[in-house]
Amino acid sequence: MILEMKVPSPGESITEVEIAEWLVEDGDYVEKDQAIAEVDSDKATLELPAEDSGIITLKAEVGDAVAVGAVVCLIDTSAAKPEATDSKSAKPEVTKTTEVASKVEEKSEQTYATGTASPAAKKILAEKSIDGATIKGTGKDGRITKDDAVKAVPSMGSPAKGGIRGESRSKLSMLRRKVAERLVAAKNETAMLTTFNEVDMSPIFALRKEYKEKFKEKHGVSLGFMSFFTKAVVRALELYPAVNSMIDGKEMITYDFCDISIAVSGPKGLMVPVIRNAENLSFKGVESEVKRLAIRARDGEITVDEMTGGTFTITNGGVFGSMLSTPIINPPQSAILGMHNIVERPIAKSGKVVIAPIMYVALSYDHRIIDGKESVGFLVAIKEALESPEELLMDNDVKKALDM
Repeated sequence: MILEMKVPSPGESITEVEIAEWLVEDGDYVEKDQAIAEVDSDKATLELPAEDSGIITLKAEVGDAVAVGAVVCLIDTSAAKPEATDSKSAKPEVTKTTEVASKVEEKSEQTYATGTASPAAKKILAEKSIDGATIKGTGKDGRITKDDAVKAVPSMGSPAKGGIRGESRSKLSMLRRKVAERLVAAKNETAMLTTFNEVDMSPIFALRKEYKEKFKEKHGVSLGFMSFFTKAVVRALELYPAVNSMIDGKEMITYDFCDISIAVSGPKGLMVPVIRNAENLSFKGVESEVKRLAIRARDGEITVDEMTGGTFTITNGGVFGSMLSTPIINPPQSAILGMHNIVERPIAKSGKVVIAPIMYVALSYDHRIIDGKESVGFLVAIKEALESPEELLMDNDVKKALDM
C-alpha cells in the first residue's frame, strides 16, 4: 500500500511551509513516528514524523514552498524492512584503481573550480576586473558562460597576495524571512521612539547573593534577573495600561492581563515564546516558565501557540554583551523593554561617588498610542521597582515572596 504523506497545518492562518531539511534520503526505510523532515513556517520550525513504516519516496526538494495539505512524500507500507548488513564485508576494498580514480576526480573538481571562460565571458570579466579563476562556471566541464560573468560580483577591495577571499550564499529560512518582514513593518508602520534609563542593580545583587543557592535547592531553578524584570514589568503595566495596549484599525485594545513575550535565541533564529498571565506568577513561577520555554526553543520543540498572543516583550541583549540598544517593537504590540549588560560604573550616592553594578534599560514604544509622559513614567516605574525590590515587588517579605 502506498501512503501519501501530506503537509499538516502547523497553526491558524498558515497556508504553506518550506522544506528546510530532509532527515532521510529517497529510498530509505523509515519507521513510524520517525522524524523525516524539518519544515519552516513563518512562525516556527517543526519536525514532520513518518505516519507509517516503509520505503520512502520524496516528492519535494529542500527549499520548496509546499502548500498545507499537499503531498510531500510517499511511503510504501508493504515494503519489508531490509536486513542489516555487515559493515566490514560491505566496505569496498581500496585498490590502486580506486586511488587513481580518486585523483582523477579531484583533478576534475579543481578544473571545474577554475574552468575556462568563453570569449564573451572573458570580456565582461575583464571590464569588471574579475579574475576568472575565482568564478565557478556553470557551463559544460565548468566552463564560465556569459551569464556567469554577468552575475559575477567584484571582490571588495584588492585581495592580499596569496589571500583567500571566498563567499557563500544560503537561502534565508521562511522563519527568518518572516522575522525580517515583521521588523521592517514595525519600523515603517509605527511611530517608534525609544527612551532610556539606568538601574542600580545592587539591591537585586544582594538578594540573589543571599537567596540564590537556597532558592535553587528548593525549587530546582535559578533565581535569575528575568523574574525581577518580569515582576517589575507587570507592576508598571498596571500603572500605565496604555503600554499594555494595541492598535486595531481605528480602535485601541487594552488588556487586563499580562502575557509577557521573552525574546530568546533558538537554533533557527529569534524565538519569542510567551509567559501567560505573568501577573499571577510568583518568582518561582516566572523562573520555571522561562526555563521551560527556553529549553523548548533551544531544542526546536516550541509551538506556534506558545509564541502567539503576547501583550508586551522583554529582550535581553546583555547576555551577548550589549551595553545599549534600541529594541524594535514586536508587532502588533506597542512596546518592548530592552535589558543590557551589567557593568560596574561610578555613580553618585548621598553626595559621594561610589562604584555600583549598573544596567542601562531601553523602552521602545509606539508613539501613536503611548505618550512621552507614559513611556518615561513606565520606565521610571521599572527602575523604581528594581532598585527597591523588597518594598515594591516582595511586599517587604522576601522569604514569602521567594517561597522559602
